[in-house]
Amino acid sequence: MSAALTWLMPRILPISFTGSRVTAALLAMSGGFFCVAGLLAFQRAQTTVNPCTPAASTSLVVSGVYRMTRNPMYLGFALLLLAFALWLGTLSGLLLVPLFMAYLDHFQIRPEEEALQARFGAAFSTYRQQVRRWL
Repeated sequence: MSAALTWLMPRILPISFTGSRVTAALLAMSGGFFCVAGLLAFQRAQTTVNPCTPAASTSLVVSGVYRMTRNPMYLGFALLLLAFALWLGTLSGLLLVPLFMAYLDHFQIRPEEEALQARFGAAFSTYRQQVRRWL
């Protein structure tokens, strides 16, 4: 397992600081919170969680964790990736986080937001102006 992890995030430019493991654990818990809170909010609203079918959304979720970020599950994944890189102690892993976020922004979030705009119109425009994409 360790070899696979090293292959995914090689120890190029290793980093270490006092409390890095604690910081990683706190980031992982925060990431897990955002993922689960987003999922539960969608389930309460009885709308689709499938990111491949945003046009199938039956309601615009704007409460709970969605008051802080328009993308709590993606934010949670980014925090989990950051936590993982810190846990492994690799700067190369940390560099994957902004690449991951840029990829999601371009290939997932923008198409989702276009579909939500088409589906919910002014309500989504208002929400988009009031709540940031990430944090």
